[in-house]
Amino acid sequence: AYERVIGKNPANHKGPKFPVEEVDWEEAQAYCAAIGGRLPTEAEYEYAARGGSTEARYGKLDEIAWHNGNSGGASHEVAQKLPNAFGLYDMIGNTWQWVADWYGKYTPGPQSDPSGPATGDLKEPKGGSWGTVAKSVRASHRDTVEPGHRGNKLGMRCAAD
Repeated sequence: AYERVIGKNPANHKGPKFPVEEVDWEEAQAYCAAIGGRLPTEAEYEYAARGGSTEARYGKLDEIAWHNGNSGGASHEVAQKLPNAFGLYDMIGNTWQWVADWYGKYTPGPQSDPSGPATGDLKEPKGGSWGTVAKSVRASHRDTVEPGHRGNKLGMRCAAD
């Protein structure tokens, strides 16, 4: 889908069923806009990744995600692991997912659908990848990278309003 819309596929592992990777935040944002979507907020991503569960993962890790202990050092075609209760595949593991929010410290106390700071220097991909250590492949795991960063473990998922 990315290649049809953008006209190129920057991913290391190419094919119609592989996740796109090697896109920076602006490119991810532009793709989502081109298909009528947007990048999810961090809160939206976590909700979707958990699939209605309050746990860090919606199932046994090796059954639901690719990580550095089972990936063989590469991304995999999507939907090879079990989906969550929302029917979503690869929400954790396989490739990190860009989110819309700037990185910021969590505000203490209970919140409903929180949003990140209005500005910042770092964006945050979520969920871990095929190269992430198993204990960090979970819905709530946060990383920080500059918006212009591209990596072979970094992709995106779009949200709709």
